Amino acid sequence: MARKTLEETMKKNNGILRMVPDFIPRDSWMPGRRLRLHPDDYAYYGNELGMIEERWFCATAPVEHGVKDAPEDLGMQYVDCEGERILFKDAVDELKEDLIGKELWDKYGRWPMFSKFYDYATTSFFHVHPTEEAACCKPGAVMKPEAYYYPPQMNMSAANANVITYLGIDPSVSREEVLERLRDFDKGENRIVELSRAYRLELGTGWYTPAGVLHGCGAWCTYEPQWMSESYAVFENYTDNHYPAFPHSEMNNLVPDDAEDEYEYTMSLIDWEINTDPYYRKKYFRRPVTEIETEDYISKWITYGNPYFGAKELTIRPGKTVLIKDQAAYGCILLSGHGMFGELECESPNVIRIGQMTKDEFFVSHERANEGVLISNHSCEDLVMLKHFCNNCGMPDAPEA
Repeated sequence: MARKTLEETMKKNNGILRMVPDFIPRDSWMPGRRLRLHPDDYAYYGNELGMIEERWFCATAPVEHGVKDAPEDLGMQYVDCEGERILFKDAVDELKEDLIGKELWDKYGRWPMFSKFYDYATTSFFHVHPTEEAACCKPGAVMKPEAYYYPPQMNMSAANANVITYLGIDPSVSREEVLERLRDFDKGENRIVELSRAYRLELGTGWYTPAGVLHGCGAWCTYEPQWMSESYAVFENYTDNHYPAFPHSEMNNLVPDDAEDEYEYTMSLIDWEINTDPYYRKKYFRRPVTEIETEDYISKWITYGNPYFGAKELTIRPGKTVLIKDQAAYGCILLSGHGMFGELECESPNVIRIGQMTKDEFFVSHERANEGVLISNHSCEDLVMLKHFCNNCGMPDAPEA
């Protein structure tokens, strides 16, 4: 039944799916309140699950929340099929290469990445996501590289704020110094970010963060393409705006049962060479790269130069209609403007209520992406959208170090 409904929707919309908004609560944190949610809805899920701080795009796996009564599908995105809602994961499983293309289906048998708006009031805890090698040692763990982009449209009140993000370890710091702070995890505030490097964030730019790199994300609403994983290990026990301290289990949750020293093993999760690279900014900072610029529109790569995923920012000028072709299937989120996205109306909302549909998010099949989507801007402002792809999108290489 689901396949028939999906096929009918795909036929009617010529290969485009409308996505249901997917908002994510996190406990013990304060939200940045820039997700365009109604103020009454940030605590929609109740005190135990916490307030809403994220919006996920194209997610095929649930949030690893640790709350007993959390909904089993929390985090998994749904597709809207004329009022009937079907999990995006099920849509991929049913339509296979007809949706994501033969190359991705043959290689992964799934849609392996997702993206999110990450919206916290303060800098996040200093943590690491495992490399593929490290993830293999812990059942259920999945490697996770990720990227960041800071869209001006989602940070209008923060344009001049001095916001910083922590990335890696200062090259002058020794491994023993980091290990010592990690061993202090249960003894009091370990202040491990004193050993890191802080970068002031710049709107309209971003970073690529390989798996195995310690990081504490800055407090701007961030667009984050990444691998579909929730695996991590916390290195910082006390963080701004988070109380009480992180429990020991957040530090050692990637340690296998047969590890002799949990602190040494947790240290092994980080890629020391990349973390202490003196040219880290030159290699992993991402200024947009213009793909195409005409009088009608601009397409820029904002995530590129990695083996896993890419992203673009598309800007269409007021009153213009353009045919946009892409090399691979993609999801997209509208940031400003209104008009038509192929056969469907599109608009960037001002206020969203939990449970309501919006017209700001879509998924485009591989075939339709190749053929092109005709996009019209009917507004007096630029129509701006962000587009997230897997690694078959033809993105440019990273800048030479």
